[in-house]
Amino acid sequence: MEARCMKCKAQKEMSDAQMTLTARGGYMARGKCKDCGCGMSKIMSKVDAEKAVTEGHAKKAY
Repeated sequence: MEARCMKCKAQKEMSDAQMTLTARGGYMARGKCKDCGCGMSKIMSKVDAEKAVTEGHAKKAY
């Protein structure tokens, strides 16, 4: 799963991605950058979040 790293300023692959729920009920993937180790996040729709969990790109953490 790809997300934008704020430290590297580039779209990169996320490692150890976990799906979480936001306070407003949305879905967000949180993980670490493979290069610098900085935290990354990606806001997703319910359909995309469930698809990422079923395909094994992220773990369900809610």
